[in-house]
Amino acid sequence: MVNTVNLECGHKSIFMEKESKYPFNAVLVDGCRIPFLRSGTEYNNLMAYDLGRMAIQGLVARNNVDPETIDRVIMGTVIQEVKTSNVARESALGAGIPNTVPAFTTTMACISSNQAIASGVDLIRSGQAKIILAGGTETMSDIPVRFKKKFRQKVLAARKYKSPLDFLKFLKGLGFKDLLPELPAIAEFSTGETMGQSADRMAARFGVSREDQDEYAMRSHHLAAKATREGLLDQELIPAKVPPKFEVVEHDNGFREDTSLEKLARLRPAFIKPHGTITAGNASFLTDGASASFIMEEQTALNLGLKPKAYLQEYNFVSQDPGDELLLGPAYATPKVLDAMGLSLSDIDVFELHEAFAGQVLSVLNALDSNDFAKNSLNRDTKVGLIPMDKLNTLGGSLSLGHPFGATGVRLVTTAANRLIREDGKYALVTACAAGGQGHAIILEKY
Repeated sequence: MVNTVNLECGHKSIFMEKESKYPFNAVLVDGCRIPFLRSGTEYNNLMAYDLGRMAIQGLVARNNVDPETIDRVIMGTVIQEVKTSNVARESALGAGIPNTVPAFTTTMACISSNQAIASGVDLIRSGQAKIILAGGTETMSDIPVRFKKKFRQKVLAARKYKSPLDFLKFLKGLGFKDLLPELPAIAEFSTGETMGQSADRMAARFGVSREDQDEYAMRSHHLAAKATREGLLDQELIPAKVPPKFEVVEHDNGFREDTSLEKLARLRPAFIKPHGTITAGNASFLTDGASASFIMEEQTALNLGLKPKAYLQEYNFVSQDPGDELLLGPAYATPKVLDAMGLSLSDIDVFELHEAFAGQVLSVLNALDSNDFAKNSLNRDTKVGLIPMDKLNTLGGSLSLGHPFGATGVRLVTTAANRLIREDGKYALVTACAAGGQGHAIILEKY
């Protein structure tokens, strides 16, 4: 199908024809985020709802979009607060989005807001929506802490007590350990293994050394500091006014400009001791933050006088065995999305790859550049190829900017689109791994 776009440019009318296999084209109009902060810092007393609300307000404030015309609000989140189980709806209402606009929350581990974008793209391509607000929000400063199951069962049973004497039964059978709090599990439910342990094994499998990981982590921190200093991230950042004093936060606070290989080398293994290679220095840190974006049907955006940043082209989601290949999703998703577009890695100008761990990033790069992996895992005759470092995460990444689980996907897509424009590229590849052995990739084309 060919969509014809009429652009008014001064007194001239320019007709652009965009080939598409879908009835409608989905475009990214704008994306933004509040600063990503280390957990326990300025956002310490806020809920994920508060962070999502601020991101939505910032996006709406800088775009000529009537909130009543929004067809859907979709937000990703991972660790849910029971008071705001549909945090997309609560954040939207808190941000002033009319109560007539439906909202739903997606959860797919670290690719939750990637799924929010994909859901919006599908609604637009199928003609069910014209304007989607897609985002994500996460706080690790206020995670739900529960009592042990035996104590919870006692509390639920107590609802049926009718006399004071009934409460004497409450403590019967309870031990001291039953009264201790229960933190959310950091291990895979299916395997019992932590993500750090899996990343350590994967790094060993693909020949990624401790020195390689520390060097990559240092690169990420230095690039994030440079990008912040030079204002290259300002386009995606909106200030956060933190109640109750409404102090303004303008920049991320997780990157370490002064980090060095010497400092990183002194850190001890965090997961597999004493010989593991994953440390606190080459892993992403607990982060609070939120992001938001406008995804629109192309002609709708143009009719509103908005200039899209990029076409949202082919995307996919993949999954592997969480026991053997927990974080290898991008190595499977990348060739599939390239094939769907008829492209190769050499056609991509901008790469934004989620950095859960330095070892994970480097393992994915090595897998894509491996003939053995191509033949044994991808059923391909030759390797996918080498991603050039000078095109990869040039403004820093999750290791340095931070990784609020539910919000990172929109950050990646926003950064990629802005880089395409700034660097005058044509195609960008965004890809990410996620817990459960899942992964995602999407290709953006500069508008």
